[in-house]
Amino acid sequence: MKKTTDTPADEEFTALCGRAWDVLIPARADYLADVSHHYDEIFHEVAQRTEHTGSLGKTDIAALVVWKRLSAQTRWVTALMSLPDAHVRAVTERAVTAVRDTALTRGEAARTGRGILWELPGFRTGDALASAVLTAAAPTRMAVYDRRVQHALDTLGLTLTPTPGRYGRYLHLLDNLLKRGAARADGWTARDIDTALYWTGRPDPAPSR
Repeated sequence: MKKTTDTPADEEFTALCGRAWDVLIPARADYLADVSHHYDEIFHEVAQRTEHTGSLGKTDIAALVVWKRLSAQTRWVTALMSLPDAHVRAVTERAVTAVRDTALTRGEAARTGRGILWELPGFRTGDALASAVLTAAAPTRMAVYDRRVQHALDTLGLTLTPTPGRYGRYLHLLDNLLKRGAARADGWTARDIDTALYWTGRPDPAPSR
């Protein structure tokens, strides 16, 4: 396992992974049982368009803002909407290519794609929207990050610091969880883990994503 500043000792991490899977499996089942299967339709539509176009435009990003329930009444939205759609697509096309590059590890691809999106307004702080865009670009490889995911990671004792490069370290962490999950991880993707983490980190039992 590649060492990072967020990586605990190998033996400790193995034990943490085992306990995490004890929580993730029932959390994922509860998520699937309680959240409407229609909720992710917007995300799937954006992902399907991105599969064909190889980029995301302003309309796609706006749809993901709604899907993530982020505020559109902020200055970065005005700045992003003021850019030509061709420019937005040129940037996101590079990010899409990066996260789909299987020559890179999952964490390296995530870090590269996240760094490219930094060029656009709205993507210079936080990872929630950026992670949604990158996951739409590579749904079976990337994963969504938000404050509920962070809360779940903290609760499970899985360290993820807010220092620069967090999204790449997040995907590296999920990659290691998948590898350490053995038979329990069969059929799981990083996206499946993020929904289980999201459900684990929710403040109340009401479905909202």
